[in-house]
Amino acid sequence: MKLQLVTLEGVQLDKEVYEVQLSTESGPIGIYPGHEALVSIAKPGIITVRYSKSDDDGHLDYFAIGGGVIDIDNDVVQVLVDAADRGEDIVESEAKAALEKALELKRNAKDSVELEKASALVDRHQVRLDVAGLRRRKRR
Repeated sequence: MKLQLVTLEGVQLDKEVYEVQLSTESGPIGIYPGHEALVSIAKPGIITVRYSKSDDDGHLDYFAIGGGVIDIDNDVVQVLVDAADRGEDIVESEAKAALEKALELKRNAKDSVELEKASALVDRHQVRLDVAGLRRRKRR
């Protein structure tokens, strides 16, 4: 099946894959070839990609997303998001510093708008940090 990960900056991934795991509003799902048609909301979280059935867990690829839309039809999985960060591109120390700054913004929010924006930043940077941790464990 084909996975297309599309962001506001363009196509991040357009490859044949065996398995995709991600979180939806209804809970986590695993998508394999032959999956039934589906349109759903992708929650902020991690997309896990297995390119070949024979790939072990050390060959998984990870992406941090802030949420978006999933469209599955005819063995094509399209994930449309504002932004996606590939695990290999995330520097763990930078993600940790960004999370700490977002937490400070959340603590100092003066109104509900600032609080909502800060909460979204906290969620995004926490997911990025989680993906960086998965990448670190994968290298071992």
